Amino acid sequence: MNFVSRQSIVAALTLNALRPPRHQRAGVPAFVAGWLFGETAPQMLALTALDAATHLTRSRRQGAGAKAGLALAGASALGLAHIIRQSRRVKDGFEEALVEGLGVDYVEQLDEVPDPADLATPWRRLARPFDFADDAVKVIENLPYSEAGRRGHLDIYLPAGEDAIKDAPVLLQVHGGAWTLGTKEHQGRPLMNRMAAKGWVCVAINYRLAPRDPWPAHIVDVKRAIAWVKDNIADYGGDPDYVAITGGSAGGHLTALAALTPGDPLFQPGFEDADTSVRAAVPFYGVYDLAGSTGLANAIGMRDGFLGPRVMQTTWQDSPEVYEAASPILRITPDAPDFFVIHGELDSLVSVDQARLFVADLRRTSEKSVVYAELPGAQHAFDTFHSIRSAHAVRAVDRYLSWHWNTWRHGLEADSGVEPDELHDSA
Repeated sequence: MNFVSRQSIVAALTLNALRPPRHQRAGVPAFVAGWLFGETAPQMLALTALDAATHLTRSRRQGAGAKAGLALAGASALGLAHIIRQSRRVKDGFEEALVEGLGVDYVEQLDEVPDPADLATPWRRLARPFDFADDAVKVIENLPYSEAGRRGHLDIYLPAGEDAIKDAPVLLQVHGGAWTLGTKEHQGRPLMNRMAAKGWVCVAINYRLAPRDPWPAHIVDVKRAIAWVKDNIADYGGDPDYVAITGGSAGGHLTALAALTPGDPLFQPGFEDADTSVRAAVPFYGVYDLAGSTGLANAIGMRDGFLGPRVMQTTWQDSPEVYEAASPILRITPDAPDFFVIHGELDSLVSVDQARLFVADLRRTSEKSVVYAELPGAQHAFDTFHSIRSAHAVRAVDRYLSWHWNTWRHGLEADSGVEPDELHDSA
């Protein structure tokens, strides 16, 4: 492949990352092309510059084609530099979201106020974006929480030190994958490593997948996992009275739905009396409207073109109650737990409008705090490996969860109007 061809491809990928097409049919291709490319913009910029410099060094004569290639390289470099600047600025966006949702003095409930070094761009980490090894964390793998075989297994992430932990806060991670694929090992790793290294107990679960197991097997398994954690996590140093939940995409949907439906017998067959409540929920780029109740074209298209034939295995026309019961936006009550909702502005798989409407309904109805961070320029699945956005997202969620844990265990009241639970003696 010659220089002009290479730079034409890079330019097309850069344009897609900056302005992905909005129409429904282009959603998946735009995501596939833009997600990885956009989150690796620093590496792509370096490779583009290297390719252009190598071409200039080796080419004695600059024809029209070569000049076109250099022009494309220059345009791509400008676009990639813009993506990098935009990614670095999400640090400020996250902080503004936390202050808006929790109050300007939320940092007083952190173990320590983050300094500039804590918030700096982790350039060294970007050299190994897919390396999740962490000497500060140990993992206990493949513990069964149900009888679903490997789909009913979970992993527990713990601090690697020799000192035993006790009554530590618990974070449950639910992987995504369109309810049809995905595993516990391949999502949420940056966040789980960070929280486990800080003394949290993190639990990553598998769950049954469609089409082999249609809805509601997915949420039933998430509920079973929560019940298992409540019954068993003390043996691993966790506090069963404090469980937060997080996940992305389909995992974001399951995170929100589980948080909003504690004890719902529809989703707890055979364990109706089990406690499946959580203290806080942090859904990333979740699906909140499976029924199409918002009228959004993105939601209706997903409902009829994918969810019906693949996941629900019934149509909305035949079973509207199935879709409605599965839609977090229709399950909001005043008793909803605290939420931190995160979504990318340019998400081409799940429209950001779903998150905006979900947050608006939460803020109208819930008596607890609601934090919303919308990330300019971000695609779907931006947090699955080490990138600039991923690093800032992990740090922001760390601050949020630390605030929430300290506020809850000390029985304090947040500026946002959060009513604390009963005083929890963590001594």
